[in-house]
Amino acid sequence: MPMVRKFVFAVPMVVLTVASLLFAASGTGSAAPSAWRYTMVAFSNVSDRSMDVYQSSDGTDFAELQTSAYQPPFGVVRDSSIFRHTDGMYYVTYTTGKTSIGFARSSDRVNWTFLQNFPVPFCCAFLPGTGAGTGPVSPPGFSGSAGFSDGPSLSPFTTKAWAPEWFVEGDRVSIIVSLSTGGGFVPYLMTALDPGLRLWSFPVPFVGINADHIDTQVVKTGSTYHAFTKNETHKVIEHWTAPSLIGPYTRVPLRSFGPLKEGPAVIELPDGTWRLYYDDYTNRKYFYSDSSDGMSTWSDPMEVPGLSGTVRHVGVMREPA
Repeated sequence: MPMVRKFVFAVPMVVLTVASLLFAASGTGSAAPSAWRYTMVAFSNVSDRSMDVYQSSDGTDFAELQTSAYQPPFGVVRDSSIFRHTDGMYYVTYTTGKTSIGFARSSDRVNWTFLQNFPVPFCCAFLPGTGAGTGPVSPPGFSGSAGFSDGPSLSPFTTKAWAPEWFVEGDRVSIIVSLSTGGGFVPYLMTALDPGLRLWSFPVPFVGINADHIDTQVVKTGSTYHAFTKNETHKVIEHWTAPSLIGPYTRVPLRSFGPLKEGPAVIELPDGTWRLYYDDYTNRKYFYSDSSDGMSTWSDPMEVPGLSGTVRHVGVMREPA
């Protein structure tokens, strides 16, 4: 019987002790370590010949991981986009300044190896608005006619392959790249044909997003694809949605961030908030805006602390820390 009493009295003491320890731990004020890591890649206002890498635990405050982390063997490294592949390696794709898009990879985000410049020789022929943009606007009844400023390109030869962006869905890896034959840019989709990301499908134009759009990035929520892109005519960021990756896309309302903005980069935060980063390039500043209602409304823009005024056209990814 004494043994039973001791056990009965011991149980509350153990519970009290454990509760005291938990209370003490919660009162220390030390935050739990972040479960996520954000990586940002960018060129700078100083140079587009090298790529800088930054990291963050919250997607807001970024610290330098490695400046000049990657220099391509020739050309520039602008508009870089990053993701982590199923092989555990990090891959970037970027604007080379030519008619090809560049690729590099890394195991640690600090040391990068050049993979290739992949040529994109053909695009845009006969698509409305892809001509050289010279001459008068088409008269009524002749919209998009050849020989007018809003007419199609009659040349099939790519002159610019810019701003490639990764899009990964399941085991399919794709790139959205802005192509031009000398007139308006058109977003095109290319899909990897091998696990090493060295072979790519023939580019296919998006449906619905007309010519003269650049810096197109797509994210998916549920069954809807959301494209954020720069209208190169008016120099503003736009929001389009579609039931499939290739389209057809329909423009939807987006709060105005003002003119002369580009390089939208959109990620989802752990709590379901969507964050849009963009380049206020004429003022040499970088901003972000958040949406907590499924990308219907967006908060007032805030400068990216510490990096605003330094980074240009960023790519951002989130992964478990």
